[in-house]
Amino acid sequence: MKNQRSTMKSYHKLNNEKQSFLHSNYKYGALFTSALMSVLLISACSTEMSSENNMIVTDKADRHIQSSKEIEDSIKNSYARLASKRSDVCPKLIQEETGNQVIERISEVMVNDYCDYFLYPREGQRLNVKVDNRQIEALLIVPTLHNFANGNYKVTSYDKHVIRLSYNGATHKPEHFVYDVTLKISDAKYS
Repeated sequence: MKNQRSTMKSYHKLNNEKQSFLHSNYKYGALFTSALMSVLLISACSTEMSSENNMIVTDKADRHIQSSKEIEDSIKNSYARLASKRSDVCPKLIQEETGNQVIERISEVMVNDYCDYFLYPREGQRLNVKVDNRQIEALLIVPTLHNFANGNYKVTSYDKHVIRLSYNGATHKPEHFVYDVTLKISDAKYS
């Protein structure tokens, strides 16, 4: 009987140890599960915040790029404004004078293969370009492509318009090719 009591005691002791062990395993399991859930929750939140931060950073980068393009465009326009006073420097900014619909550039010198003219016409106006030499092709290249040999161009928006005069002759272009160009800007009701 003593043997039976000691066996029962050791059984209860073993059983208590098992229960204690299982109980502690449940605690560790619950603790591990809650830690894992916390990590997943934080990860999910940080992904959303990260994508929001990425959108903010992308938006700032887009604004920076746009600002950089505006500055670059402003510098080009300043350079073109100064170049408009010289016959042998391109690109050139040309502006219509108040009350005058015709802009004439006499004895322009094409040093490279082309020369660009920047212009800011109003919406609804019509542009027409005439060059005194058939070896020069007159194209509108910005905001769209238009060949002035096909007629006038109707302005659809107030944007920077770039007119490119390029040498299109059958012979080798002289180093300093001289030409005259006339640009007529008219309102749609008068054309």
